[in-house]
Amino acid sequence: MSFQREVTFFVGENGTGKSTLLEAIAICCGFNAEGGSKNFCFSSKATHSDLYQYLTVVKGVKKPRDGFFLRAESFYNLATEVDQLDLSMSYGGRSLHQQSHGESFLSLFLNRFGGNGLYILDEPEAALSPSRQLALLSQIHELVKQNSQLIIATHSPILMAYPGADIYVLNEDAITLTPYAETEHYIVTKAFLENPKKMLQYVLEP
Repeated sequence: MSFQREVTFFVGENGTGKSTLLEAIAICCGFNAEGGSKNFCFSSKATHSDLYQYLTVVKGVKKPRDGFFLRAESFYNLATEVDQLDLSMSYGGRSLHQQSHGESFLSLFLNRFGGNGLYILDEPEAALSPSRQLALLSQIHELVKQNSQLIIATHSPILMAYPGADIYVLNEDAITLTPYAETEHYIVTKAFLENPKKMLQYVLEP
């Protein structure tokens, strides 16, 4: 698998392993399994997969100056660690716990992430409304313009629409590079928005 684009997405049904693969890549790149920068070493419980032991990451000539692994499921633990280490000034000057879930996610992007970085994100849309997902897309673009690279596991067709991104679809049999308009996320969302009455009838009255 090659990561030649500035933005790469992992997508697929729940249970296909996209978060597990993302976590393994993050660990191989030197990040804490529960999230954070390479300087974070907290752990609430050992739940990460052993997949990283079977991966080999070959790095390019450009060495990232910054990096971060964000996973939605352990974000509370990450916010607690930031408070305990008194790092709130690097995250907007306000405790992440004192903000709403969505606000704290965007605060992380706006205040902590910067240029020439590697950012590995697991379902960053989990706390965001559609309009906030568009705001996140804008911030992703700003990071790309500053020579950063992002690898993102997502269910969001909004995020997946980022121009020029590679989209890998994971299923039980393979990992396939897939055009945006051929992903199930796009097809189902488009069909619903074009005719919600018909889709609801199909789902509710089979």
